[in-house]
Amino acid sequence: MPDRRHFLTPDALVMMDTIERTGSFAAAARELGKVPSALTYSVRQLEDALDVLLFDRRSRQARLTPAGEELLREGRRLLQQMDAVANRVQRVASGWEPQLTIAIDNIIAPDAIYDLVEAFYALKPPTRLKLRTEVLSGTWETLLSGQADLALGIPGDRVAGPGLRQDVIGRVHFVFTVAPGHPLANAPEPLPPTVLAQHRVIAVADTARQLEPVTVGILPGQDVLTLPTMSAKLEALLRGLGCGSLPAPFVQGHIDAGRLIAKRIDQPERVTLVHYAWRQQSSVPGHALAWWLQQLGSAKTREALLTLHRPSALHM
Repeated sequence: MPDRRHFLTPDALVMMDTIERTGSFAAAARELGKVPSALTYSVRQLEDALDVLLFDRRSRQARLTPAGEELLREGRRLLQQMDAVANRVQRVASGWEPQLTIAIDNIIAPDAIYDLVEAFYALKPPTRLKLRTEVLSGTWETLLSGQADLALGIPGDRVAGPGLRQDVIGRVHFVFTVAPGHPLANAPEPLPPTVLAQHRVIAVADTARQLEPVTVGILPGQDVLTLPTMSAKLEALLRGLGCGSLPAPFVQGHIDAGRLIAKRIDQPERVTLVHYAWRQQSSVPGHALAWWLQQLGSAKTREALLTLHRPSALHM
């Protein structure tokens, strides 16, 4: 049997498409600039290579067999993919990255990210986006290890190294809250550490694998419920499963609605300076990274990244 790949080429798929579209071998030959006999010979070679009949010889029209219909259907899809690949390669060669990976800390508002993703795709870029959710040191680690090109939501105590740059997104104020039915709801304020230590605290797990994980707000000997995301922590707080601090935009709506109670604690106010950082090996970043950095240069965008948190759907 002849080598199928030798005959199943883009030209053969274009030939099949032209024959079906024009309705006859003669019309297809004229459009393709060939004589009908050459087109017939090419079709027979393709049929021999695939060991199937592609056209019904009993019809005067160029009528496809079921096998021919399947080949044409898949062939058209392959031709579209080839065109898409060629377009992507051409645009990548002009400075667009093949893929941009963005590590996003849980402190960043998802709705603001989706707004940016939507605007980015409106450009019809050839760059594929890969978003990954991280927490605390895990966000910084993905950038250090080269697993991410851009990281959003990095704590301000991280020092950028060679090939890394960073800038400020803004400040985040954390609020200590409990559910109305929690034992601390009616306790005198400010709550001292000795009282807090008697109650379960809810924490979000640091996703760092190599760096030292960070723990915040956990007292010695205190019972801890560790959860994977801030959204999960919020849900646990609403259910009264413990106490803990979350960014003000996360909880303010629930405090206003009476679903959570803000409590003053006898500790310094927790305010975090949040950064974004990126890998830049040359003086000119790729087009995709440059676009994201341009958006992050907007004060409105930076504010949205820290404040555009949607209330928990289960409690709206």
